[in-house]
Amino acid sequence: MKRIELNESVYARNNGIAQEVRRALDARGIRMYNLLGTPGSGKTTLLEQLLRCDNRRIAVIEGDLFTDEDAQRIRACGVQAVQLNTQGACHLEADAVAQALGQLDLDGIDTIVVDNVGNLVCTAEFSLGEHRRIAVISVTEGNDKPRKYPLIFRTSDIVVLNKMDLLPYTNFDPVRFARDVRQLNPRVEILSCAAVRGEGVQELRKRLTGDRNKEDG
Repeated sequence: MKRIELNESVYARNNGIAQEVRRALDARGIRMYNLLGTPGSGKTTLLEQLLRCDNRRIAVIEGDLFTDEDAQRIRACGVQAVQLNTQGACHLEADAVAQALGQLDLDGIDTIVVDNVGNLVCTAEFSLGEHRRIAVISVTEGNDKPRKYPLIFRTSDIVVLNKMDLLPYTNFDPVRFARDVRQLNPRVEILSCAAVRGEGVQELRKRLTGDRNKEDG
C-alpha cells in the first residue's frame, strides 16, 4: 500500500509540473515533441536528419544516463541543445525538462524536441508537458514490442519504423507490427524510414510542419 501511495505521489507531482511546462510553452507558441525509443533504435540519428532538412527555430533537450555525446552531435547541426544526464535513472521527468528550458534561448524558437532516455517502459509513464509523442522502433528489435510494451504505443501519436534498409536481413513483419500497434492505438500514424540514409525522414518532417502550421492557423 505504501509503495502504491508513493508511486501515485510521484506521478501526481510530475503531472503537475508537466502541466506548468505545457502552459509556459503554449504562452510562447512553442510545440514540444517527446521522442521515445530503445537504445540503438536510431532516435538521435533520425533527429539529426530532421535538423539537416530544416533546423530553423528548433531547440533540443537531450536525455541520457551519462555523457554529453548526443548533445554534441545535435549542436554540430547548428542547433541549441541542453544535455540532461539522469545518472542511471531510466527516464526524464518534467522538473528536469523545466530546468532545461531555462537554459535555452527561446526567442525565435517554435519547436522543441526532447530526445528521451532510451527505454520503452518508464519513459512512457512520465509526461514532460509535450504536445505529441513520437516512438521510434527499429526493424532489428523484433515484432514483439507492441505486445511487450503496450503503453508506449497507446500513448504515442506517431510511430516511426526505422532501419527499413535492414529489413531484408531480419524476420521482421511490418504488416503484423502495424496490426498489433493499431489494435492498441487505432489513431496512431505509422511512418517508415531508414534514418541513416535519410529515407522517409521528409515524411516525418511534413507531419511536424503540418502540425506546426495547424497550430498557427
